[in-house]
Amino acid sequence: MRLSLSPVRADDLGVNATLARTPAALPILASHWSIRPGLTFLNHGSYGAVPNVVLKHQSDLRLRMEQDAVRFFKVDLENLMDDMRARVGAFLGCPGPTLAPMVNATVALATILRQEAFRPGDEILVTDHEYMSGINELERICAASGARIVRAAVPFPASSPDEVVHAVQSAISPRTRFMMVSWITSATSLIFPIRQLIALGRQHGITTLVDGTHAPGQIPVDIADLNPDYFVGSGHKWLSAPKGTGFLYVPAERQANFRPVCLSSRAHKVRPERPLFLRDFDYMGTDDYSGILSVPAAIDFMGSILPGGWNALYTQNHDLVIRGVQVLQNALGLPVCGPESMIGTMATLILPDPPAGARPTKYDDALQDALVDRHGVVVPIWQFQPLGATKPLRVLRISAQVYNSIEDYHRLADALAEELTREQA
Repeated sequence: MRLSLSPVRADDLGVNATLARTPAALPILASHWSIRPGLTFLNHGSYGAVPNVVLKHQSDLRLRMEQDAVRFFKVDLENLMDDMRARVGAFLGCPGPTLAPMVNATVALATILRQEAFRPGDEILVTDHEYMSGINELERICAASGARIVRAAVPFPASSPDEVVHAVQSAISPRTRFMMVSWITSATSLIFPIRQLIALGRQHGITTLVDGTHAPGQIPVDIADLNPDYFVGSGHKWLSAPKGTGFLYVPAERQANFRPVCLSSRAHKVRPERPLFLRDFDYMGTDDYSGILSVPAAIDFMGSILPGGWNALYTQNHDLVIRGVQVLQNALGLPVCGPESMIGTMATLILPDPPAGARPTKYDDALQDALVDRHGVVVPIWQFQPLGATKPLRVLRISAQVYNSIEDYHRLADALAEELTREQA
């Protein structure tokens, strides 16, 4: 599949803003990050990268905490959490009190799944593009409850959002009770038509959990407009917030019996003036809360780095990743995993199969090791096996963040050409 540069089709993907086109980022923008000089970093999608000004903000919060830890945890933290919720909620399009801070999206998923009383025979619907942390937690829950996972086979490479809807609809049965689906998939980088999937779940009386880990900061998000039953996300990825900054969304009508997976020493205290949901998730034990409290600073910085704000950033990064795909296709002929309308600021391409036999690797593939060790290029390479396929596909995922330039993708293309030739020797 070959891509050409064209505007993102927003309406059928649950994206609620017009993406205005902007000029390419200037290389000077990279100076706002601490990425090692000489490293070509094309993997913002895995662990993100925190701007220096946000690291400074977090450091100041840590200093405030250490100057009077008792006051910080007993008095200040609650107010700081309220401010964080209000700021993050405004960015995500939901009321602040519907958000709970989490250490990451994996813990958020597990927290939501533990609220549901699954019974023998219940079916939990996922697609074959889901991230494994959620699948692993579901397998543990199913082993204990007698429920079972049903996987919808989404065609890969994908050709349209309608294929996703059809695949999920075909997998629904009278026993389907719960659905967990990614808005933007991790391994395959596809934007799923989340609005239609939420509506499909509601039509069939299915509780729907949206794994929005990759959405905030990559595409516009309006949770209240989407109206899912649950939503989880990450701050450390495309918001470029510090590590340890996940969140979950629980609408007010579902909060009454929603509790953390572990209760803090304050959980028994009666405080009629403050909802239990907020009290439970304000403080879940002694921890470094400076990361989650720095998410608003990351939102502010990333939204100010280009004229035109966040919409300009979405468009710049989308256009850049599409140009990166074209560089790799022109140099190596690699197929991409979906149309441009289903790509945000990450794209996955299919690589030739690896050589036969096991090869040692520090990462997920010896080719990734070679790109890092010999060329200083960081991209993830892993295996993805569609449901029903006889063998896994070897895929590579590229990201585009404002500190990247088109030269980064040319550098990757040259390095890949050399290392794929070396593999065939």
